[in-house]
Amino acid sequence: MEKILALKTFWTIAFRDLIRNRRRTFTTLLAVALGMLVVMLMAGMLRGVMDSAMRDNINVVTGHLQLRAESYEAENMSLLGKDLVQDPQYLVTRIEVLPEVKSVAPVLWASTILSTPRESTGLKITGIDPDDVFHSPIRQGMVEGEYLNADDRGQILLSQRLAEDMEITVGQQVSLATGDANGGLDEGLFNVKGTFNTGFPGYDNSNVIMPLSQAQSFTRTGDRASSIIVILNDSADTAKVAAALATPGIHIYTWEDMNQFFIQSMQAGESFYYLIYIIVILVVAILIANTLLMSVFERTREMGILASLGMKQRQIMVMVLIEAAILALIGIFFGVLLGLGAVGYLAQVGFDMGEGTAGLVEGMAFSSKMYPAMASDQFLILSLLMFGIVVLVSVYPAWYASRMEPVEALHAF
Repeated sequence: MEKILALKTFWTIAFRDLIRNRRRTFTTLLAVALGMLVVMLMAGMLRGVMDSAMRDNINVVTGHLQLRAESYEAENMSLLGKDLVQDPQYLVTRIEVLPEVKSVAPVLWASTILSTPRESTGLKITGIDPDDVFHSPIRQGMVEGEYLNADDRGQILLSQRLAEDMEITVGQQVSLATGDANGGLDEGLFNVKGTFNTGFPGYDNSNVIMPLSQAQSFTRTGDRASSIIVILNDSADTAKVAAALATPGIHIYTWEDMNQFFIQSMQAGESFYYLIYIIVILVVAILIANTLLMSVFERTREMGILASLGMKQRQIMVMVLIEAAILALIGIFFGVLLGLGAVGYLAQVGFDMGEGTAGLVEGMAFSSKMYPAMASDQFLILSLLMFGIVVLVSVYPAWYASRMEPVEALHAF
């Protein structure tokens, strides 16, 4: 009971001392709140980028699973018969009956050079089944012209940005040159049937889209495909479906396999962000320690009186630490409110990075608009980290106050 009363007394004295200099206390609380706001915005942005980029890349580029020939290397986009899926329709029929599967999309990839009378650029041919839901982002992103039909011949789609940069209009004829399955070089003229904008510049600007049958004919690959992309209803079923689809001569890649570089990059980024979090929190903590130290200097005589009345060094130290805890708790409380409001607002309106920045991530579905996410676990960790570091840094002012000799303190003024 005595300990509880003593602790209550410490809280009362500490709170009284804080409101004694309201301006300094307010400034310190504002620093803590703004520090929390900054680290919460950073954590929310990182979580939002990680979640949305991974989700978008799965839905637009990689799928949850891909089935490829064991010898196929995606970087080379080989068109040799031994490197392609031999009977994609058989596998599609086998896969689409599984209840966990939402979409099955065979695709054919090939390197190409797109040329106009003015200029040329290197792109990737992506042969698709236009009716498959996996390619709905392209269909929904049509800006001008018409979407593809499965039986179209000599028709392609280009991204809006690429068409504008190369001054290509819908209906214009362009030249595509590519290596074929026989090791030769084929060139053909194609009409631009339409332009699209999926919102992912890195993906849009690196692909020329055509029907799968047209791509197979142009590259002389027969009815073969580079890969079969599978979208599941629930990513948790990835391992289960992959095991069920095990087939001799076919390698199955999961979304973790295909996004390994991105996952590792985000993990490294998260570690770097924590370094920044600690720097921001240390700045705030040092400000609080400075406030407490100034308060101790101003209350030297008061400390001497408390010591002469029998307050032990440990108790004086606890009292100063309680002041630090009060500053930290109140500042963190208002900082969390500000952080939640800011993250919630930006989660609705987004943060525009610009197409130029997003387009640097070539071949990935990386949006030009970023939306922070409510990273509740990170917010809790950061709040505890802020409180812990603030109290830890405040040990020195508390220790300094507790070491004052009563006689010297009483004669300080």
